[in-house]
Amino acid sequence: MWHLTRTPEELNSWPSKHIGTLLGIQFTEITNDSISATMPVDERTHQPFGILHGGASVVLAETLGSIASYLSIDPEKYIAVGLEVNANHLRAVKNGKVTGICKPIHIGAKTHVWEIRLYTDQNKLSCISRLTVAILPKPQEK
Repeated sequence: MWHLTRTPEELNSWPSKHIGTLLGIQFTEITNDSISATMPVDERTHQPFGILHGGASVVLAETLGSIASYLSIDPEKYIAVGLEVNANHLRAVKNGKVTGICKPIHIGAKTHVWEIRLYTDQNKLSCISRLTVAILPKPQEK
């Protein structure tokens, strides 16, 4: 399924100044049809009432889906950009970490659709998200 072969360690070593690293997102596994990452549930990712912020869950989901699309295209010819994301927050999480598992729903020439499920440390489903990614021609450098 993947056009590019990367390891979680390679993905984790990419430039460090982006929202994923600020929130502590770490890629953990890449299989034939999925990519996984974890994110801590702590002061960086809490909302004011001490539970995981829904926006942080969406950052994890969009990070996973965007990287999955990137790994599925030829980056010399195309770029992948988020088009739409939604999330259903099913369970409050106070601490520990959440693990996101991203799998394809649709891999087309112009769009990708990914399902991302977030689980607690106790393997309880906390969020289901869907990300649609537009696949665009890579802009010509000037």
